[in-house]
Amino acid sequence: MTTMTKPSFVYVTYIATTPEKLWQALVDTDVARRYWVGAKGPAHVNVSDWKPGSRWEHQRVDDARTVDIVGTVVESTPPRRLILTWARPKDADDDSKHSRVTFDIEPQDDGVIRLTVTHADLEGDAPMLAGISSGWPMILSNLKTFLETGRAFPQSPSETK
Repeated sequence: MTTMTKPSFVYVTYIATTPEKLWQALVDTDVARRYWVGAKGPAHVNVSDWKPGSRWEHQRVDDARTVDIVGTVVESTPPRRLILTWARPKDADDDSKHSRVTFDIEPQDDGVIRLTVTHADLEGDAPMLAGISSGWPMILSNLKTFLETGRAFPQSPSETK
């Protein structure tokens, strides 16, 4: 019998910051809007009270506050771990179309944090896998730059070529 595995995207980066500052960057809308800039689109923020079981929304910073992704907070253990479900708004009520994002924040030596982002349960959604495979590296690189320098890229790296 063949076991099917669900495609996952895993990204690991090392950031010179504290666990608390990294956590704040993930959950604070005022901080997130400074680095969460998508390719050819407006900045985004993640909105929730960050309590397990609560809804969260990935909103554009535009006049309409357009919601691009929704989900539920599965685990929130500040400043170490955050787990969210992830779905398009039209699929919010269909758990079979939800993927899962885990942020693991692990202190290393000398003021460095290892951030591991795992986006799992993506089988059957090739467009989402393609989108997050290019999106996460861009956003997480911008997050790293922002936390280490106090400034983020003025636009997505792909637009500066």
